[in-house]
Amino acid sequence: MAAAPAVGLRTASPDVAPPDPVEAIRLWPGAAPGGERVTVTPRVVERSTDPAFRDRFAQYTTEPILTVLRPQRPNGASLLLIPGGGYKWVVVDKEGLDCARVFAEAGVTCFVLRYRLPGDGWAAGADAPLQDAQRAMRLIRGRAASEGLDPRRVAVLGASAGGHLAGLLTARPGDSIYEPVDDTDHQSAQPDLTILLYPVATMADPFVHAGSRRELLGPSQTPEAIRRYSLEQMDWVGSPPTFLLHAVDDEAVPVENSLGLLSALRAARVPVETHLFEEGGHGFGVRLIAGKPAAVWPRLVLEWAARHGWPART
Repeated sequence: MAAAPAVGLRTASPDVAPPDPVEAIRLWPGAAPGGERVTVTPRVVERSTDPAFRDRFAQYTTEPILTVLRPQRPNGASLLLIPGGGYKWVVVDKEGLDCARVFAEAGVTCFVLRYRLPGDGWAAGADAPLQDAQRAMRLIRGRAASEGLDPRRVAVLGASAGGHLAGLLTARPGDSIYEPVDDTDHQSAQPDLTILLYPVATMADPFVHAGSRRELLGPSQTPEAIRRYSLEQMDWVGSPPTFLLHAVDDEAVPVENSLGLLSALRAARVPVETHLFEEGGHGFGVRLIAGKPAAVWPRLVLEWAARHGWPART
């Protein structure tokens, strides 16, 4: 098997952020399901004042999309990236486009998901983001062959609350949470590999990220809802190989989220690789970890994935 290619973060100029990709795919052929009572107005907010990088978040999304980054030399592998944002918004750059550029440089065709949020009035409530994640995976897989990609090499990478959503996508492949809208919905929604960066895993005290739980489940969370949406309490038997990454000094989403999930994956005999770093905090993506030991994580992911036959193709 060919070795994973070297990767690094590139920008158009040291002083100017790289341009946005121009290709986007709407998830749904019409309106997203269950939006009859949705009245929010979409917005994208820029938090950075430095021209060298962008730091945006999308809020009140009503038309979920996949933003596509195509490598110059595609290797046939695809990656669905699900950024975090505590289910309150969706980070655009830090855990989306910035990470996608690194993997596209390694030959992977990347799809960054901008998903709907559970508190915006969608009929599916807590399952609205999962509807979008399932639809996104099915679209990527359904289009793969016609785009020269391998439908059996589609991975997901989720960060923070996006890691929770990627975990739901992986552990609940048989859940029918929306009515099929076309032939694409006959595709499998389960990824072939799962990569979780500092994931929100549990919905239970004492290690829950309280903001994600509140946004996902509302102000009154029942024990049944907490159990249903806690990744470490799900049935992972038969799930694909999984990669976990977390910083021990993460004060927002405690490392116990990954440790509890690791125990569940091992009990289910899921192949799992876990990397814990002494420092890094939370939400570091690729830019905020530069120069620190955890900066090697994309290389670790690619080497692990190559052992499972994902990114490398000669």
